[in-house]
Amino acid sequence: MAWLILVVSGVLEAVWATALSKSEGFSRLVPSVVFVVALALSMIGLAIAMRSLPPGTSYAVWVGIGAVLTVGFAMLTGAESTSVVKVLLMLGVIGCIVGLKVVSH
Repeated sequence: MAWLILVVSGVLEAVWATALSKSEGFSRLVPSVVFVVALALSMIGLAIAMRSLPPGTSYAVWVGIGAVLTVGFAMLTGAESTSVVKVLLMLGVIGCIVGLKVVSH
């Protein structure tokens, strides 16, 4: 269950990071509210997952999921350029996340 909570929290990290960008310095209400709610839920989930998973692994997986999804969404929407090298590097991060799950006890 902790792994599922951690993955959902990582997804929420991507939501709040994207909302933060869309809030334009907290000048837009809806993205600002989405940011605050997603941030709180993401942190709560991370804290719950850390009760039974190692903190280093938890944090690395949480950040990795958030980073890959944030960059992926930005590339899909055209906010960030896409390249083969970026996609390969993101796949490397995903591989590391899966590896941490595999070697975790």
